[in-house]
Amino acid sequence: MQLVDHFRTMARNNAWSNHRLLDACGRLTPAELRAPRSGFFPSIWLTLSHVLLVDGYYLNALHGVLTSPEMDEAVTPWTTFEELRETQRASDERLIRFCDTLEPGRLDDEIVFDRGGGALRCERLDRVLAHLAMHQIHHRGQAHAMLSDTGVAPPQLDEFLLANDAPLRAADLAALGWSEPAT
Repeated sequence: MQLVDHFRTMARNNAWSNHRLLDACGRLTPAELRAPRSGFFPSIWLTLSHVLLVDGYYLNALHGVLTSPEMDEAVTPWTTFEELRETQRASDERLIRFCDTLEPGRLDDEIVFDRGGGALRCERLDRVLAHLAMHQIHHRGQAHAMLSDTGVAPPQLDEFLLANDAPLRAADLAALGWSEPAT
């Protein structure tokens, strides 16, 4: 397996995890989504918004588009949970497309980021993708923990990579329009 294959797998794991988590969060009322909770961001809504805003920041940089790192999770371009969910799905698909077209020789390319105040910073493409995956996992875990404080059970988020878990993810993959080869 080449490293680009790993990033392709992680992009799909990200989309699948977001699908499961957002499906569960979609059963909450708007008030429950925005209710104060313990976490780095003080609500499920703000945590999910942060993940999506940072996804956009990194995906823009990966595509050579400089955007400001100043993000206000309290003021988001989406007003409803359904808008957030659809925007996250589009973001996930954008990451998958990027990884699917990534050539192994590009992994050490320098990606330029606008760090605000005119400061530009370069990072290796492989490290940006690794960081993006870690960021998503980190904050999804926080939203997952917050969800456990509601009447909605948090979904299982670690059944993506192992062949033995394929039956446990089959319905979700079908909902995403994906299929797996028979093993």
